[in-house]
Amino acid sequence: MKTNNMQQKAAELALMGRIWLQEQLFPTLQRRRVIGMALAASILAIIYWGIIASDRFVSEAHVIVQKTDLSGGQTADFASLLGGASINRADQLLLRDHLLSVDMLKTLDAQLDLRSHFSDWKRDPLSRMWFKDAPIEQFHNYYLTRASVEFDDYAGLLVIRAQAYDEQMAHAITTAMVAEGERHMNEMAHSLAQDQVAFLEKQVDEMGKRANLARQALLNFQNSKGMASPQNAAENLVGIINRLEGQLADMRTRRAAMLAYLMPNSPSVIEAEQQIAAVEKQIEQEQARLIAPGGKMLNSTVEEYQRLQMDAEFAQDIYKTALVALEQGRIEASRTLKKATLLQKPSMPQYPLEPRRLYNITVFILFTLLLAGITHLLAAIIRDHKD
Repeated sequence: MKTNNMQQKAAELALMGRIWLQEQLFPTLQRRRVIGMALAASILAIIYWGIIASDRFVSEAHVIVQKTDLSGGQTADFASLLGGASINRADQLLLRDHLLSVDMLKTLDAQLDLRSHFSDWKRDPLSRMWFKDAPIEQFHNYYLTRASVEFDDYAGLLVIRAQAYDEQMAHAITTAMVAEGERHMNEMAHSLAQDQVAFLEKQVDEMGKRANLARQALLNFQNSKGMASPQNAAENLVGIINRLEGQLADMRTRRAAMLAYLMPNSPSVIEAEQQIAAVEKQIEQEQARLIAPGGKMLNSTVEEYQRLQMDAEFAQDIYKTALVALEQGRIEASRTLKKATLLQKPSMPQYPLEPRRLYNITVFILFTLLLAGITHLLAAIIRDHKD
């Protein structure tokens, strides 16, 4: 009996010990472990951002893209620039895209050897690029963490920032980005203008050849017909025929008047009839001249001449229009120069703005403590559900 009581008490003590372990000791150890891990992570963050993290200097420039207007006669003052009257948003965004592109990175690397600078083993391993010969995709992703170009929509300007491990390199990167961006914008504009001018020059050449062919066809037609202007010749012949027909009508009137008091075989009547016959013959000859060689009427020749003349004049007018368009295109091409105007020159940093040590440490500790609290709360909820 006593043995059974002792066994029962031992079982109760074991059960109470197990309950104490589950409800008191294990939660306490788990909570301390979570807090310890949070404190350890916070200490590591303090050591890294407070001691290990390398200083990074930031150079900044404010840029606005302006297009020259040689014929505008207007000057752009500071107020008009900020007001956005002469700001081309598309140019600003195109420049921003180029400054962050792989092409820009390759240009900067060729000029400043960015790979060697950002992969310097003397810098902390978390902020530097680990491999100097990293693929261009990884290098570009790293470049985007060290360079930024923001478009200020309100002021209409680009804010360019570049980070580097020393102030000279940061200033050099920003300066090179501004210069290369301006060169790229001008090259792009000039390329488009040159393509337009080349197209106009080709059109002018074709229109000039067309005008020459039309004038040559007109000249050949004049030579083949033996007359400079068939239209004038036809008008002259018609005028002569009209005058002869007028004279013929007068002669016939006089002859009729003579027959009223003279005999038909009288010398005056015979002379009048001879004159009438001569004028009629002359009229027939002049009318025959209206028929061109080959049996064509002169009016057909005039129509063909007018068509050739109209073609020549039309081709000449098109050629003149093409010449005007070419000159206008060349003038527009000379006005496509774009300048990246610096509202703020690339700054020479004197104090490392990155990393923001105190800010990063504070945010990391708060986030770690918050995460530890959430973990402890979740563990308590799980225990309650198990019970």
